[in-house]
Amino acid sequence: MSRPIPQVHVISRKGCHLCENVISTLAGLNASAEFDLSESFIDGDPELEHRYGEQVPVITIDGKVHDFYRVDPDRFLRAISK
Repeated sequence: MSRPIPQVHVISRKGCHLCENVISTLAGLNASAEFDLSESFIDGDPELEHRYGEQVPVITIDGKVHDFYRVDPDRFLRAISK
C-alpha cells in the first residue's frame, strides 16, 4: 500500500521576503521529494490575520503546523517522510 503524498501548505503575506524564501526553498526540495505544495495569503483575511499575525510564514504538513518563519530542509524532509 502506497503512502499518501504529503500536503504542504504555506500561510504567507504578500511582499514578505521570509515567505518568498520559504516558498523558494520548498519548491527546490520538491524536485527531490514528493509533496504537494500550496500557498495562501493572510492579507485581507481577518481570521488568518488574527490567528497568525506576524508569525508568517507558517508551514503546515497535512494540516498540522510544522514551522514558522523559516524551513530547515533536513527537519522538513524527515517530517514528510514519516
